[in-house]
Amino acid sequence: MRSRLERITSQRLESLNRIREKGIDPYPHCYHPSYAIKEAVALFERGEKAENISLAGRIMARRSMGKMIFADIRDSSGKIQLCFRYNLLGEENFELLDEIDIGDIVGAEGKLFRTKAGEITLEVSHFTILCKSLRPLPEKWHGLVDTDKRYRQRHLDLISNEETRNIFMSRSKIITAIRNFLDSRGFVEVETPVLQPEAGGAAATPFTTHYQALDNDFYLRIALELHLKRLIVGGFDKVYEIGRAFRNEGISGKHNPEFTLLECYQAYSDYTNMMSLVEEMASYVAQEVLGNTKITINGNIINLAPPWQRVYLRDAIKNYCDIDFEDYPDATSLRSKMEEKGMEVDPNKGRGKLVDELISTFVEPNLIQPTFLIDYPAEMSPLAKRKRGNEHLVERFEGFINGMEIANAFTELNDPIDQRERFKQQMRERVGDEEVEIADEDFLEALEYGMPPTGGLGIGIDRLVMLLTGQSSIREVILFPQLRTKPKS
Repeated sequence: MRSRLERITSQRLESLNRIREKGIDPYPHCYHPSYAIKEAVALFERGEKAENISLAGRIMARRSMGKMIFADIRDSSGKIQLCFRYNLLGEENFELLDEIDIGDIVGAEGKLFRTKAGEITLEVSHFTILCKSLRPLPEKWHGLVDTDKRYRQRHLDLISNEETRNIFMSRSKIITAIRNFLDSRGFVEVETPVLQPEAGGAAATPFTTHYQALDNDFYLRIALELHLKRLIVGGFDKVYEIGRAFRNEGISGKHNPEFTLLECYQAYSDYTNMMSLVEEMASYVAQEVLGNTKITINGNIINLAPPWQRVYLRDAIKNYCDIDFEDYPDATSLRSKMEEKGMEVDPNKGRGKLVDELISTFVEPNLIQPTFLIDYPAEMSPLAKRKRGNEHLVERFEGFINGMEIANAFTELNDPIDQRERFKQQMRERVGDEEVEIADEDFLEALEYGMPPTGGLGIGIDRLVMLLTGQSSIREVILFPQLRTKPKS
């Protein structure tokens, strides 16, 4: 027995053949609507002449009333009702409507009017089949609710769910607003290599690929940092890039192995300047996209307007778990203290990784309002400059909102001798750890030509979109998130 999908597909193929038998091409090359649906509705509401206009879109619903058929079509701007009348279209054209199904794409010409129920409608004088759909859309009243299917077949999710479409329209606006903000402040957008001979700029496990023309293994970049700082050396005083980065790590509600990253670098600046940049950027973007600097998440009203709270990392950890990491100068002593607190600690983790675990376990979940944690242990950040007055710390901050890290910034280390030594020290202490900063010789050589004092910043675009669209899972804001391969049947 054939499945429902097979029966519907067969019926639609038969309809397709009947359309072709009438000498009609069900897949014409192009169509030029005179307006987007939203524009046409606005035209009518302004009281302007709305005759002889043409619209195009996918049929989302249809209702037959004898010699009159109503259908809803939607384009990327909105939805409108179409009215097909027998006495206006004639018998042949009206009967052609029998071959049109929900999911088909049509072009329609006519004039706008308002029905007795008050709905703006296009009275159709002529229509064109633009694409015959061979598969049915998800059920009208339920939409596409299967989460796995929504992610795997995002095209159906976008067709069926208005909320999904709005999220990705907002994502586009957020990225545009970020570009406008940085461009207006003199930053230059650049592009740097995705394939790199060394995976540097962050502590993360890379993806590996083989470059056949060079017969060498290369890495998908885990960060944008090292090439951008080489541009600072080359005289670009303000640069930024919005690009994909790749980390061969776990998948969670906050992590996707392929993600979008903003990194920007400003010469003659430090991490305090980057704090101001983050505050102003987040506030500007929220105002541009949402019309407000306040967002509500889980009942919490979060205000993105400056100034954000600034808390020393040492004080935050002491406050939330009563551990002062400066009392434990090595991994062994800090690990013992954490075990006293009942934590299960990986014996292979270095001191920096242990501090990071304290942050994620005890501190991060409590940082609901925008907060900068500042001044990190030196071993956590080999690319950051040591803190003025305390060589055991570096001038680094992370920005948190709603218990989630969204920003990471340094006063960038520009001493080539110190930089080389810190790479070596990290490699000595973390033998066998794939998540370690790689000593990129090209970058180190560039530093030896001289890099001015510089502030650097990274922001996870996906997480920022999560915040501004009220989503709890990163998969909701990535069009095609990474998923396990489905077994072949």
